[in-house]
Amino acid sequence: MRRLEWPLHVVRRVVIAVAVVAVLAVGIPLAVDRIGDVRARCADGVVKRGDGGECVGVTDGSWVFADHLELVEERIRKENDQVVADAEKKKEPYVSVAYMTSFTLTDDDSNSEDSVRHELEGAYLAQYRHNRGDLSSSPKIRLLVANTGSSSAEWEHTVDELIDRTTTDDKLVAVTGLGPSTDRNLAALRKLSEHGIATVASTMSDTTIQNIPGFVRVGPDNVAEAYAAANYLKKAGFRRAVVVQDMAGRNLYAKSLAKAFVEAFPDGRRELAAESMTFDSSGAPGVWKTELRNIPVNICDKKPEVIFFAGRGRHLTHFLDALANRSCTDRTFTVVAGDDTSNLNREQIELASQRAVRVLYTGLAHRDMWSDAPDKVSELSASHFQKGGRMDRWFPGDDRYDGQDIMAHDAVLTAAHGIELAAGGPDVTGRAVGRMFHQMDGQPVAGASGFLSFRNNGNPRDKAVPILRLNSRGRADLVEVVAGRTGPTGDR
Repeated sequence: MRRLEWPLHVVRRVVIAVAVVAVLAVGIPLAVDRIGDVRARCADGVVKRGDGGECVGVTDGSWVFADHLELVEERIRKENDQVVADAEKKKEPYVSVAYMTSFTLTDDDSNSEDSVRHELEGAYLAQYRHNRGDLSSSPKIRLLVANTGSSSAEWEHTVDELIDRTTTDDKLVAVTGLGPSTDRNLAALRKLSEHGIATVASTMSDTTIQNIPGFVRVGPDNVAEAYAAANYLKKAGFRRAVVVQDMAGRNLYAKSLAKAFVEAFPDGRRELAAESMTFDSSGAPGVWKTELRNIPVNICDKKPEVIFFAGRGRHLTHFLDALANRSCTDRTFTVVAGDDTSNLNREQIELASQRAVRVLYTGLAHRDMWSDAPDKVSELSASHFQKGGRMDRWFPGDDRYDGQDIMAHDAVLTAAHGIELAAGGPDVTGRAVGRMFHQMDGQPVAGASGFLSFRNNGNPRDKAVPILRLNSRGRADLVEVVAGRTGPTGDR
């Protein structure tokens, strides 16, 4: 058979064509990947992730995570720009502090839009006071806003982004906020600590979250809350209680709150009417709602005077609905819940107050605490949250009824105080700031929720706990300020 021979110029063309096809085969997927990356990018440091395409990550206020945050994020952005401008023109040093929580919310979150907006407003107030207000000090603070996504599902991405900011011009040294007491937020906290970043929790109250390097919390833990509730109830003459508890594995808050109340309430004259009555919010909504509807039957049989609810605020509203439809309508009950009740919005509070039961809860802070316990709260700090104060002027029409602004303010103020103390050393690092948290006995943080110094395990010393009552106006009235107690070991 005759061998077919191709002319040389034809062979060259074939080789070139094959090479071009090979390059295109590789290049087209790369181009698509690059386009995909562009589409996934929301802003510098912020990307779309998850099935819902949430924009998560870290911003200086230039990216607004939700429309209702626009006003406060714009104020943060302007303050951050001023800090950088002063550093360039006046050589004023600065470091960064992040406020981290879930800012893009769904029905799965215990926080409400109101609560996270109020947190960010309080955080901004603390930044302003430290940078150019009545507590002006150096180095200045840039405040970063860090979103972990609904239910903190994207916490790993956001925490990695924060860790990267420790070695850039951001000079990140502390992360505040940290969200509610869940397993994901605890994992985020631990990873930040492992990388030498100081952490300050605003509302994280689970008692088991302690003894983490560089970590403190500005609110009372669940032991302090449970003992405060028990002390108030005993003083008021209640003798018979029952506990309703969420058994969801991720809900660290509910477990430690229930355990502490079971230890705190019973004594020679007071008793628990039954073992804890439970539901599991980790199941389908239809399942846990059914469980809550069935609990009042047992409550009617046991005839307690008090029902201690160890669960999230959004589950409390469903329980109150079930309790309103109880068969024993001739009996009256007082329901006492924990601080997560602060996350209810005004409409939910109004509905909860109309359920034919008295609803109390142990809060983390209240704007009227200063008037009831002037020796335990900084008058100057509290004044910013009073009617006509700076917060009212900055954010008119936003009724900060939940105390979340106060807790976030105190968290960022604690970080700022740690930074100020660390500035006396050779370098302001996250580890240095974390060490300073335990040097504040003689120089407590003048918080709006109390004067703050910290135990070695990260809990605040002698933190007062406000007892609050839901009212029909969608607000929480201050009933009494109760001194928190330590648990059986004396180490919270």
